[in-house]
Amino acid sequence: MATKHEQILDYIETLDIGSKISVRQIAKALSVSEGTAYRAIKDAENQGTVSTIERVGTIRIEKKRKDNIEKLTYAEVVNVVDGQVLGGKQGLHKTLNKFVIGAMKLEAMMRYVDPDSLLIVGNRTKAHALGLKAGAAVLITGGFDTEDSVKKLADELELPVISTSYDTFTVAAMINRAIYDQLIKKEIVLVSDITTSIEHTNYLMKTDKVSRWYELNETTGHSRYPVVDKMMRVVGVVTAKDIIGIDHDLMIEKVMTKNPISVKGTTSVANAAHMMIWEGIELLPVIDAQQTLHGIISRQDVLKALQMIQKQPQVGETFDDLITSHVQDIVEEDNEESYTCEITPQMTSYLGTLSYGVMTTLVSEVGSRALRKQKKGDLVVENITLYFLKPVQIDSKITIRPKILELSRRYGKVDVEIYHEGDVVGKALMMAQLIDRHM
Repeated sequence: MATKHEQILDYIETLDIGSKISVRQIAKALSVSEGTAYRAIKDAENQGTVSTIERVGTIRIEKKRKDNIEKLTYAEVVNVVDGQVLGGKQGLHKTLNKFVIGAMKLEAMMRYVDPDSLLIVGNRTKAHALGLKAGAAVLITGGFDTEDSVKKLADELELPVISTSYDTFTVAAMINRAIYDQLIKKEIVLVSDITTSIEHTNYLMKTDKVSRWYELNETTGHSRYPVVDKMMRVVGVVTAKDIIGIDHDLMIEKVMTKNPISVKGTTSVANAAHMMIWEGIELLPVIDAQQTLHGIISRQDVLKALQMIQKQPQVGETFDDLITSHVQDIVEEDNEESYTCEITPQMTSYLGTLSYGVMTTLVSEVGSRALRKQKKGDLVVENITLYFLKPVQIDSKITIRPKILELSRRYGKVDVEIYHEGDVVGKALMMAQLIDRHM
C-alpha cells in the first residue's frame, strides 16, 4: 500500500496540465494534513511535475523528457526574468520554441513571429495584440503594463503576457543563459538513464530465507542483491560474505547489511562511479525519496556510460571545458611530457592573477591526461595538494609538466610542476583512483 506522500504525488500526476494546485486543495481532496501536502508539492516541484510562480501560485506542468530538456516553459521564463504575469496564466505550462526581439516595424516584426514563440517587446500595445493573435506569448520589458483588452485576449487564447523590469538586451541574455544551462544538464548522464528497471531487477524480500540468495546467485551469477520490505522500500543488501557459513533456513533480515548505500535517479553517473569505487561496490540500488526500489545500476553500466560521455561532443560548455580547452600538448627537447596554457582574463581572480580554482582544474586535467596515457580507462581524482609559489598574470603562457610517481592497478600518484618563463610558479601532488574495467 502506498504512503500518503506517494498517494499525493500520484494524484498530482493525474491532474490536467496547466491546472492550479494548492496545499489546502490537496489536503482537503486526500484528507491529509497541510504539512504533508506541502512536502509532497515541494517533492513534485523537484521532480519537475509542478512549477511555483510568485503571485500566480503552483501549476501542474508536463515533466520534461531528456530529449526535450532545452525547451523552456513560459513558467520558467517568468522565474528567469523575475516577471509578473499580466494575463494568460492558463498557458504558463506551454513550451516556447524560439524568442523574437521586437525592435522593428510591426509588419517586419510579424514575419518572424510564429506559434509557440515568445515576442520580447517594450510598451507597444499593438505589437502585444498582434503577437498573441499570431500564437505567441508576449514578454514586455522595462516594467511596462499593457491594455486590459490585451490581457483579456491573452486569457482567451491561453497565452501568457509577462512584464519584467529588465531591459530587452538583459532579458535576451538571461533567457539564453537559461537555455544554455539546460543544454549542459542534458549532456550530464544521470543514474536514471542507465538504471535496470524494477521489472528486470533481482531482489530479496526481508522475509525470504538465505536459500533464496543461493537460487538467485545460481541463475544470475551476481552476488549482491537489494533487500526490500512489503512496501518495496529498500531496507538492506545481502552479499556473498554476509551468508558464508549461515544456515539456509535463516531469514534474510537476520544477515543483511542495514542502511545500505543507494542512489537516486537524479544522481549523476560520475557521482555514482565515485561511490562505487570508494566503497568497492559492484551494484547499487536506485531508490526514490521514499526509499522505494526503482531498479539497480551495476559497475559495468557505469563504465559503459562513462566511456559514452567521453565520446560525446560538447554542446553546452561548462567552466571546466572552457578552462581545459586552452591546454595543449607540446613535445620538448628532452621528450618529457609537457602542456602549455595561456591565462585568459576569465581564469584570473579579482587581483588579475591565475585563480586557485583554475589552477586546481589545470592540475587535475593534466594529471589525468598523464595517467590515461599510461593506463587506459577511467579515473576519479581523490586528492590534490597544491602550492602557489608565485602569482601568474593575465595573458601569461605557462608550461605544465606532470610526472607519474607511482602507478598500480587501482591507484596513481602524479607530481605536477607549473612553469612561467623558466621559473617554477606552482607545484602539486595529485592522487587518483583508477576504475578497473574487469572488477
